[in-house]
Amino acid sequence: MRLVRFATAEGRLGVGMLDGEDVVEVVHATDRVPLGERVQATDRLLDRSQVRLLAPIARPPKFLAIGKNYVAHTAEMGMPAPDAPLFFNKQSTCVIGPTDDIWAPQDAPSLDYEGELGVVIGRRVRRVGADESMEAVAGYLVVNDVSVREWQRRSPTFTLGKSFDTRGPIGPWVLTRDEVPAPQDLRLRTWVNGELRQDGSTSEMVVPIAEQIAYLSQSTTLEVGDVITTGTPAGVGAGFDPPRWLVPGDVVRVEIDGVGAIENRVVSEPGR
Repeated sequence: MRLVRFATAEGRLGVGMLDGEDVVEVVHATDRVPLGERVQATDRLLDRSQVRLLAPIARPPKFLAIGKNYVAHTAEMGMPAPDAPLFFNKQSTCVIGPTDDIWAPQDAPSLDYEGELGVVIGRRVRRVGADESMEAVAGYLVVNDVSVREWQRRSPTFTLGKSFDTRGPIGPWVLTRDEVPAPQDLRLRTWVNGELRQDGSTSEMVVPIAEQIAYLSQSTTLEVGDVITTGTPAGVGAGFDPPRWLVPGDVVRVEIDGVGAIENRVVSEPGR
C-alpha cells in the first residue's frame, strides 16, 4: 500500500492511499499518513494529477540518520570507518515533500546530495533485538539526506550541516512493509540534471536495517512516525575532485527500485 499526504489546487490537505493513478482519501489527521493502524477509506476519489504530494510525515517525532554506512562512500569522503554505528539527528524542520524546492544557502556553497532508503517506524519499541526489530517497521520511503558539508565538518555530530531548512526531502509515499520483501536488496540511484551520480544497493550497508533499529532502541525509545535514514552509497558531490556542489537550477532525482522516486529542484535561499 502506498500511503500519501496531499494538497489539492484549492489548498485542502488530505491523506490517502494510491490505487493506480487514483488517490483514495482516508480518514486520518493530516500531519502524517496512518502507520501501524487500520486504514479507513472514504468514498472520495481524486486523480493523482489533481493533487500535489506532500511529505508523508510532516514533522517526524525523530529524524535519525546513520553516517559512514557504505564502505565506498566512507572512502570517497576520506574518513576512517567508525568503531560503532555513527548516528546523528536531522532536525524535523528540514523535512520537505518529494517535489519541493531545496534552498541553496546564501553563505555556504558546499551543498550536496545523498540518496538513501528511509525506514518509518510503526509501533513504539524500546530495547528490541535485531531478530525482532523489523516488526516495528511500518514501511519505507525515499530520502535525500541533503548536506551542507562545511557546516557538517564543523561538528563531530554532523547535525547542523544536515538540518538546514529544506534539507530533508522525503516521499513520495510510505510504502508499507508487506510490499518490500527484501529491503536489503534494493537498487538506489541518484541523478543530477539527468546525469547518474550514485548507483548502489542497500545490500552494501555495513549495518543492516534490523541492526540499526535494534542499536538505536537500546538508548532511545522509537515511536510511531520516527524516520531512520539508512546511509548513502558512493557518488556524492564531495567525492569528486574538484567537488561538484549543487547550485540553483540543478534538479536532483533519487530513485529506489520498487519503492519510488523523489525529484527536487535547487533554488536560491529566500530572505527571512
